[in-house]
Amino acid sequence: MAKLTTEQRKRLSSKSFAGPDRSYPIQDPSHARNALSRVSQHGSEELQARVRAAVHRKYPGIGKK
Repeated sequence: MAKLTTEQRKRLSSKSFAGPDRSYPIQDPSHARNALSRVSQHGSEELQARVRAAVHRKYPGIGKK
């Protein structure tokens, strides 16, 4: 996964985040996979569904079983 600096994160559009308050960046496939992993560990079921839906909209092939 590529390193995301503070400046790079600030320049990302809101569409590049899957969670509330610009959490769970999904600007590239590796960050999208990481977002799915992190939210499955720490997110509520509602947040998990929200992040999964955002990732699947942007990257339809990621996370499908």
